[in-house]
Amino acid sequence: MGVNDDGVFRALADPTRRALLDELRDQGGLTLSELCGPLDMARQSVTQHLGVLEAANLVATVRRGREKLHYLNTVPLWDVAERWIQRFEQPRLRTLRTIKHRAEENEMADRPSFVYVTYIEAAPEHVWEALTDPVLTAEYWGHSNVSDWHVGSRWEHRRTDGSGIADVVGTVLESDPPRRLAMTFDPSDQAALEGPSRVTFDIEPHKEIVRLTVTHDNLSDEEARADSADGWAAVLSNLKSRIETGRALSQPPWEMAS
Repeated sequence: MGVNDDGVFRALADPTRRALLDELRDQGGLTLSELCGPLDMARQSVTQHLGVLEAANLVATVRRGREKLHYLNTVPLWDVAERWIQRFEQPRLRTLRTIKHRAEENEMADRPSFVYVTYIEAAPEHVWEALTDPVLTAEYWGHSNVSDWHVGSRWEHRRTDGSGIADVVGTVLESDPPRRLAMTFDPSDQAALEGPSRVTFDIEPHKEIVRLTVTHDNLSDEEARADSADGWAAVLSNLKSRIETGRALSQPPWEMAS
């Protein structure tokens, strides 16, 4: 068992920390005060538990003005599930999850639908290039991301079969190389009534590593949230492998997530 797995299992061993994750699973973007509400515990104690969860990469935070919002980061859980559960139980568990989500749909307005965090041993410029270069994205994403990446420009997520078909299209909303990229993100054949979803990549350097935070806003419903969770976990795993080892994973991880 690896060091990362040790941290995840240690964080999950405490019932209070599991309760905090349950709260964030049900509703992301909660403040410290909101997380303290259901718990008979001092703010300082809750803060310490959140610190353990953040250290295990199970909780991600986003600053919105003076507030610090907390989100469940599913990437480590996805990695553990891939190793211990998915290859054996994936079809049955996915069916049960879909039934549960449809029965418990809970819209979340004005807050990011999902936040993912992963740490990559690379310079920020290399991560930016991996997100925006059409050749590199084709290697680990199965599509080429094509644009000049200027604010207001169109971007396309094109198939690599030579057809030129873009399965996802959007508009570049923010472009600050190599730190931040934001864009609308929706299937080319669908126009959501509530407007397009939005994806933001935040690249934060720290010595020889970077923290890549992916925020996906304004997803249409709970089923879209579930698909997003599987999709981003798979893409980020392949991105990390491509940057750190020079090659993508031997099998496309989204085939396992589908």
